[in-house]
Amino acid sequence: MPEKIVYAGVVSRSYQEAGALVRRLAELPVPDKQVERLTRRIGGERVAERDADVKAFQELPLAEKFGAPAGVTPPDLAVVMVDGGRLRIPDRGPPSAPPEAAAADAAAEVWEEEAAAKAGHWREDKVGLPVTMDGVVSEHDPCPEIPASFPDACRMPRLVRELKAGVKGAEDAAADADEPEVADQALREEAKYQPPEVVRRRVAASRVAWPAFAPPAATPAWTLGFQGASRKAFVGDGSANDWKLRRRFFGSFVPILDFIHALSYVFAAAMAGRKFGVGWACYREWIAWVWQGQVARVIAALDVRQRELGLPTKDEPETSPRQVVARTRTYLRNHADKMRYDEYRRQGLPIGSSLMESMVKQINRRVKGTEKFWSEEGSEAVLQPRADHLSDGEPLQAFWQRRQATATGQRRYRRAV
Repeated sequence: MPEKIVYAGVVSRSYQEAGALVRRLAELPVPDKQVERLTRRIGGERVAERDADVKAFQELPLAEKFGAPAGVTPPDLAVVMVDGGRLRIPDRGPPSAPPEAAAADAAAEVWEEEAAAKAGHWREDKVGLPVTMDGVVSEHDPCPEIPASFPDACRMPRLVRELKAGVKGAEDAAADADEPEVADQALREEAKYQPPEVVRRRVAASRVAWPAFAPPAATPAWTLGFQGASRKAFVGDGSANDWKLRRRFFGSFVPILDFIHALSYVFAAAMAGRKFGVGWACYREWIAWVWQGQVARVIAALDVRQRELGLPTKDEPETSPRQVVARTRTYLRNHADKMRYDEYRRQGLPIGSSLMESMVKQINRRVKGTEKFWSEEGSEAVLQPRADHLSDGEPLQAFWQRRQATATGQRRYRRAV
């Protein structure tokens, strides 16, 4: 019975919905509050297990920490992605405290302030996605021409819904779009190119601060043998925290900027201060260059455009054409070494983070909502089992088996030979 109740508490949108499902489908007379209490208790036990695993990983010798565990066969292609979601926490207390080893490692480097903390009660949860993939290595770029979906004026609004809102919308569109899978569908419509397929995935989710989230994100990847993989990639959306996390535990992974985030910036800059027809023609040319790994040509074109418009003034609005172009120039320059998309396709590596965006969307389905308010402890206790539920290999089921085996009064009997 507890397993059914907790399952409902994890997969439903709310504890009230979970209680209704348990009473209707499992025919158990369980009040909503009991569903919440049991889910939080079990979630807390899983958080304790996770923290113990992270601490054990942190205490490994350096050579072991950056190698494959004994008895684990490393995958051919290992990919790590991280991102942040949203939830509401009314109190102003700090996120859950990280293990001591994680806090010590993080203290040496300054990370960006949590962006969500500036927006009232909204806070940021962190999500990590280590996935093993099956990608084909080619002698040449399997798709040198950009798929028709990306330079399609009819489909672009659906691909990146908020681009028309200006540069701020352009930056956030890929992360907050209702349908992050659209980008992946656009790629797959090109018959000549098939992005790598997911073989196995693990999910990590927590409310700890970004520096402390690095070890919980690295631990499941290490468990799966990612450090010993033949090909390794780390895909990010351009956040400085993404690349800092990569440097700490995934320095040997090829850094890749999500193509859709690059597209968002390029679109915004191409359209800035231009009529649609002129801007659209410019965008089509620029995004084709980006697809082919020729980002230097786009940066050169932006330099010309910036000279035409002039540099932005100190108090100029973020949506002004000069600000938009300047922001895109900086973004592309900072990530030019992570935009060799032609080479990534040849190596069979992913060039997009739609899997990550979709995973954040699934985490958000449980914890995000204007009507939902969490405590720090309560959010952590639901994020961990939610991540278990979304992972392959049924880690939550394995937890129940361990729990049953170690429960008071339980004994293990061996079958007589």
